[in-house]
Amino acid sequence: MTELDSRLRAVCDLAVANVREMAGRHEYDGTIQDLSPEGVRAGLAALGRGPLPGDPYDAAHLQIFEESAGVRYGELELHRRSPMEHMEGLDLACYDREYAPEAERAAARRAHLSRWPEAVDNAIAALDRLSAPVATALLGAVRGLSAGVPQDADESAREAALKAHARLVEHIEEAARSGSPDASLGSAGLARLMGADEGLPVNLGRLAERADAERDRLMARLAESCAKLGHGDRPPLEVCRELVRDHPGIDGVLDAARTGTERAIAFTREKDLVPYHDGECLVGIAPESRRWAMAMMSWAAPGEPEAPSWYHITPPDPSWPESEIEEWLEVFSATTLPAINVHEVAPGHFSHGRALRHAPSDVRRTLMSLAFAEGWAHYAEELCVEEGFAPDDARFEIGVWLEALIRVTRMACAIGVHTGAMTVEEGARRFEADTHIAGPAALSEARRATFDPTYGRYTWGKLEILDLRERARAEWGAGFTLKRFHAAMLDLGSPPLGLLPRVL
Repeated sequence: MTELDSRLRAVCDLAVANVREMAGRHEYDGTIQDLSPEGVRAGLAALGRGPLPGDPYDAAHLQIFEESAGVRYGELELHRRSPMEHMEGLDLACYDREYAPEAERAAARRAHLSRWPEAVDNAIAALDRLSAPVATALLGAVRGLSAGVPQDADESAREAALKAHARLVEHIEEAARSGSPDASLGSAGLARLMGADEGLPVNLGRLAERADAERDRLMARLAESCAKLGHGDRPPLEVCRELVRDHPGIDGVLDAARTGTERAIAFTREKDLVPYHDGECLVGIAPESRRWAMAMMSWAAPGEPEAPSWYHITPPDPSWPESEIEEWLEVFSATTLPAINVHEVAPGHFSHGRALRHAPSDVRRTLMSLAFAEGWAHYAEELCVEEGFAPDDARFEIGVWLEALIRVTRMACAIGVHTGAMTVEEGARRFEADTHIAGPAALSEARRATFDPTYGRYTWGKLEILDLRERARAEWGAGFTLKRFHAAMLDLGSPPLGLLPRVL
């Protein structure tokens, strides 16, 4: 692993948890980013110093991330509005993967845990603009952080960490009771955030129109796919709410994911959809502190020695009420799990992670656009429909359209909530109208807009990739192949959307 130059390091110093895990920059092991007001000011002051990379693309990529950090921490001060950055800094699950000997990772975990009291003090000092909706939405996840504290930790360090955690929980609880009822960034704030992250201007009105058009396209595709199962005379979402009831039991979820992973990897290799087909992907239970997520990829990061990537699955807890178990298991249905597998594994996140290990510069291996990363994995789902994955089972394509409807509704909900055009409750009703989820699941999705204002990135990234693919077909003519197009994008690492046209 090469040492980062000072200009790139200044950006990484403002994204410690992200670059440690996603990029594998383990010089940050055992540390927590200083998110106190003074720490953030010092981090912002260090940005932009020193020469830019000689490669014009890398220079542009780095400058976008510098601008993004300035907007997130300087203009919008998101670390004052949401505990998300603070939670990511406290999370200890980053040491679970086998990127280094166990003793080395255990020592880093202990050092990290010893910094919890200071990090919590910094979080409490920073979180003076925490709204009630954001606090309410994230309170459960904040409480769950204590599950990651190892039982075998030094008793005094463990006690100090848990006391600090209790102070943070108390702070979030108080904000949930008495914080401002308004969680919105405003139209200008959301557009500025999205545009700075991706290096392109954002027109929220046009993007909302695009979300509606994509929703209509997906609904039409869903109706066509349901007709293949003989349900052309029934409302498609009604059919889908029945289909997702066909799922494995709690004990069968992991086996279903393992079988689906093998199939997704084999299909991606057979069709030669991505530039690299190496690496090992294992399937296992998510670390306890991350079991709020049903499925996620933890890849062998580009800065790490070769090691297995992990596709983490979270079955429901048998102690939950029966209704909650059923709702959770529907995510792993025979209709929806195959689409999740290709998104998380191949040709989605796992395949992307393999390509990142081959990216030709530190900038490309380290600074990753989440809109591209999630857009790529989401694009991979529809790509598999186009290329004939599970051609004899219409449930696969139905699952792809269902996942896509949830994601496009996220984009509409994020824009609505942060521009004031939609309340969280109205967002939940839109999820119930435009997707197959309802009740607490729909409300949870709508609440996510309050603390994750760019969670429309899945659809946004997918649409930008599809647009670029049509341009590439036109410009490359007979020279166009999917493999060439995908390799050209992935050679840029995880590029900001504004730089995607560089592949042409």
